[in-house]
Parts: sequence; structure tokens; C-alpha cells
Amino acid sequence: MTASNPEKLSLVLASTSPFRKEVLNRLNIPFTTYAPNIDETPEIGESPTELVTRLAKLKAYSAHSIHPRSLIIGSDQVAVVENTILGKPGTHEQAVKQLTKASSKQVDFITGLCVYNSDTNQTQIDVVVFSVVFRKLTLPQIENYLSIDKPYNCSGSFKSEGLGIALLEQMNGTDPTAIIGLPLIRLVRMLEDDGIVVI
Repeated sequence: MTASNPEKLSLVLASTSPFRKEVLNRLNIPFTTYAPNIDETPEIGESPTELVTRLAKLKAYSAHSIHPRSLIIGSDQVAVVENTILGKPGTHEQAVKQLTKASSKQVDFITGLCVYNSDTNQTQIDVVVFSVVFRKLTLPQIENYLSIDKPYNCSGSFKSEGLGIALLEQMNGTDPTAIIGLPLIRLVRMLEDDGIVVI
């Protein structure tokens, strides 16, 4: 069954993340993707929550001129351990540092979620937190994990949907899709508020 959309609004995912695209596909709603071109540098004094909120909005708003009469989804995520933001590592060396820091600690994955209606200029915004506790990790375990999952474009150097689950002691949160960067439970309610009924 395909979701109903009486307003005939197009659905756009403003993200280049293959993981977010894969998660959104679960809802069985036709959508297109848009590659937002924004500066993701944190502002001075900006908290992790403020950062992901701002960037989620900017990503959604960036598609506005190209996608009129659309619901545009923007999402941004950071991983936080001991008040330190762990972004996307980019390199193997940085990923080793991040997972070494996360060993035996709780890491909070903070996701900003924005749904922008470019037809009505209305915005819905929320922040969803999902926490994990890492096992005590040895360097060989970290190296083995990275060689298999290669999570270099993932916040915190970690893929819960892959082998990364083996690095954990526990998971705490209301929406497991939030850890992948697109909280579907909250998103479904936002879409329904804008006229797209998923079920």
C-alpha cells in the first residue's frame, strides 16, 4: 500500500546520505533526493542540539527554490561523548580515535529533524536523542570492525545497522531509526500533520 497524499505535494529528502535514503524507503512513499550545499561548521558557542536543529533547517530550506509544492525533509546528526561532538571521521585514523574515546562510555546520537512545506512556508522541527553504551574496546577489535564496516561517513564511526551492533553493551531510546539519522517514528507524525498519511 502506498501512502495517501491528497495535497499532491512532492516529497523530497534533502540529503546525500544513502543510509537516510534506505531508511525513508521503509515508509513506501515515493520521494526524490536533493543534495544540499551548506556549510556545516558549528558556530561559536553552539550546543549539539542547536547545531543539528540549525543544519536540519538549512538542509530543508536549501531545496525550496527547486522544489515548490513539496514537503522537504532535512536531517542532521552528531554523536556526543563527554560533551565532545564526534562528527563524521572521514579517515581511518580519525575513526580509530573516535571509537577509542567511545570505549566503555555512553554516546548520545542527537538528530535534528525538519519537515518544511515549501507550498505553505510552514516548518516542523524536532530533536530526537538515542543513546548507546559501548563495550570496552581493544585496538584489535576497533581495527577489525573498521576494516569490515568502514563507517567513515557516519557520525561517531559507527553503523548500528551493520557489525557496529557488536560494539555495544546497550541501547537506550524510543526510536531505533534515530541512530541511523532519520527518526521515522517522529517523521511519520510530521508527514501526517502535513497531509501525507503513511498507513
